[in-house]
Amino acid sequence: MIAPQRGAEDETGVVSHEALPRPIREIEHGWIPLSDGTRLAYRCWLPADAEDHPVPALLEYIPYCKRDGTSARDEAMHPYFAGHGYASFRVDLRGSGESDGLLLGEYLEQEQADAVEVIAWLAAQPWCTARVGMFGKSWGGFNCLQVAARRPPALGAVISVCSTDDRYATDIHTMGGCQLVENPNWCFTMFGHNARPPDPALVGPDWRETWFRRLENSPPWILEWLRHQRRDAFWKHGSVCEDFSAIACPVFAVGGWADPYTDPALRLMAGLSVPRRAWIGPWGHQYPHQALPAPDSGFLQESLRWWDRWLKDEDTGVDREPMIRAWMHDSYRPSPVLREVPGHWIAENGWPPGAESARTWHLDTDGLRETPGAETALAFTSPATVGRANPFWGHNGLDAPEGPGDQRIDDAVSLCFDTEPLEEPLAFFGMPVAHLRLASDRPVAQLGARLSEVRADGAVNLVSFGLRNLTHDESHETAAPLAPGEAFSTSIVMNANAYRFAKGSRIRLALSTGMWPIAWPAPEPVELTLYTGSSCFVLPARRDRETDDLLPALPPARRTSLDPRTELSPPAPVVARFEEDFRTGRLAFIHVEDAGTTRMDRCGWHSGNVIRRRFEIAPDDPLSARLLLNGEDRYGREGLDVRIRTRLEMTSDRESFRIHARLDVFEDGRCVFARAWLEDIPRDGT
Repeated sequence: MIAPQRGAEDETGVVSHEALPRPIREIEHGWIPLSDGTRLAYRCWLPADAEDHPVPALLEYIPYCKRDGTSARDEAMHPYFAGHGYASFRVDLRGSGESDGLLLGEYLEQEQADAVEVIAWLAAQPWCTARVGMFGKSWGGFNCLQVAARRPPALGAVISVCSTDDRYATDIHTMGGCQLVENPNWCFTMFGHNARPPDPALVGPDWRETWFRRLENSPPWILEWLRHQRRDAFWKHGSVCEDFSAIACPVFAVGGWADPYTDPALRLMAGLSVPRRAWIGPWGHQYPHQALPAPDSGFLQESLRWWDRWLKDEDTGVDREPMIRAWMHDSYRPSPVLREVPGHWIAENGWPPGAESARTWHLDTDGLRETPGAETALAFTSPATVGRANPFWGHNGLDAPEGPGDQRIDDAVSLCFDTEPLEEPLAFFGMPVAHLRLASDRPVAQLGARLSEVRADGAVNLVSFGLRNLTHDESHETAAPLAPGEAFSTSIVMNANAYRFAKGSRIRLALSTGMWPIAWPAPEPVELTLYTGSSCFVLPARRDRETDDLLPALPPARRTSLDPRTELSPPAPVVARFEEDFRTGRLAFIHVEDAGTTRMDRCGWHSGNVIRRRFEIAPDDPLSARLLLNGEDRYGREGLDVRIRTRLEMTSDRESFRIHARLDVFEDGRCVFARAWLEDIPRDGT
């Protein structure tokens, strides 16, 4: 049994409910009625005396099922806000968890319209001061920005964690116009999730009708996503970068350098005109108070300072601090498993900070040089297996092998340019950019760029990377085939970071013709030619600032205690390994996550899942790329056992992507639903 933590606060920063400043009460399940008759399910925590002393409301609005999917995370966070004077609500989207209706896709107009109604309902409750804040991570971080752009009158501020302002350029679907393998991978997660049954104990006798209606309307979303391979209206919807001025309330953007959503927080600081703040730590894709790599920090306390300022009009000082606080990494050895990274906090009062200290190196036959040399044509072709040292598009912020490894294995099959050993440490903050003159021998090509530190001990640590679909050179809204042999200029912007290269290290720019298994490869092997004389690399170098030393210290991480749970079957360590056929060179990346099965003791509901992933490709044949995903989700309670088995395979030929998916659902050992999908979707400049 996993017991609840007791005591005011233990050594891990857990705070008991009894130790909170205000007594709280929980409503385990309730309904918010919408104008069309749909009901959205919620779980909430609020001060026990809120009816007599009204408080602002906070809303987290996501599809991950309050009953099981995020229950532990919810219990660790929402009661803390309630105990400090807020009614904190965790609401399931329409068609998810115990809510009515259907979930037909991400960030739909219906989702946003429902949120506007939910905010109005919260503001009208007798225990509410009519002021509402909205927060969330990932999906919830996306939609609080999207809802803010709709300007519901009661919405006073938002906190957006690990999110994006641009659904096409900076999400799981594409990077630089290249199709991310995370696109079908994330689809697969939601494919099984969308087949989850509602808990009969909460929904009542109609639960099976609700469930089967969802099963009948849950195709794998990758089919729709692949029909939009360019940045069209489908992706512009919900991308707040289309009109930053639509957001009128204060925005606190939180991110992590190990998270794939590194750039949006900085773009929000540049694009918004409202009171705003960014906080970017070393973490992966988690809330900062429970994320790796460390140091973790007091996200809950920092959130309270934001809410108290904008929802209670208290002077907490947040609007007098620097706009941006970011973690500056110090040099470290590469490792796929990092629990902590060295560094320190830095501050910026605005964004962009100016280009007065930008460093430019020119690509030359003998490396990165301060002055341009003669133009030389350098041809390069990478095997389709290039990318194995960094198989993950992003880090989930958990204790699992998801970080990049030593880059030497990929650098050996890439075109690399190094500086001389640095005479002094050199720091940068922002997005590195390579401006390149290229030619391709094929009409469809992609380019991968990696920025690394070559340490004095020989280890090569990945600092940032970027991808570019070269058929999208003018715009992601258009795709034009390349003219083989004809030179053209392009730029590749790499992910933002803050990093200090050590004295004696070299800075390396590595170029490759792919990056598997992060990006789906171009349809045939490509030879690119780089012209050195007109190609350069720009690093947004940064000098130390006095403002860095004036930053107030961050509080330690805190969370509230969890309800008791029992492990019916234990989770297993994450499997992440490569298998290589020595005869053919075919490379397979195997990734297995088994979360075990857990019962929430208070309510008797249990859940668990396992996902097995296989990404494979042959070095000389990009059309051999294959993604195979198998999963099983388990749900139920005494007298009910539900098993959901999912399978998704993605392959391609020169003309099309092929998706083959299957959903099989079992209730008490009997198959009650089965459906398969097989569809070819034309490639569009990819």
